[in-house]
Amino acid sequence: VQLQASGGGSVQAGGSLILSCVVSGRTLSSLDMGWFRQAPGQEHEFVAGISWSGDQSYYREDVKGRFTISRDVARNTVNLHMNSLKPEDTAVYYCQVLTSVSDSAARWDEEAKWGQGTQVTVSS
Repeated sequence: VQLQASGGGSVQAGGSLILSCVVSGRTLSSLDMGWFRQAPGQEHEFVAGISWSGDQSYYREDVKGRFTISRDVARNTVNLHMNSLKPEDTAVYYCQVLTSVSDSAARWDEEAKWGQGTQVTVSS
């Protein structure tokens, strides 16, 4: 599976961005997908995930109510709508295949390789 994230940019606090991830090599309807982020000097951290069926999603606590993950099966794309952005959301954002996701949890392969991310910078 090849993953290409895009849509990042620089915004003021309170602004919005929409990130997109094009998935190649597998159909999206067979994949649980997630978004992760990595701030400078930090490890990758989970942000949001959506099930292969699209009917279950899971978010880290500090983005609930602000971020929404969605998918476009026709375009084989996973999106992350980010609203009310905060400076602490600043990071490089990546999409990744998950091993499972439900409304209460998400799991992923810790050894998975990361594709190209997209930079999100939020200024105060």
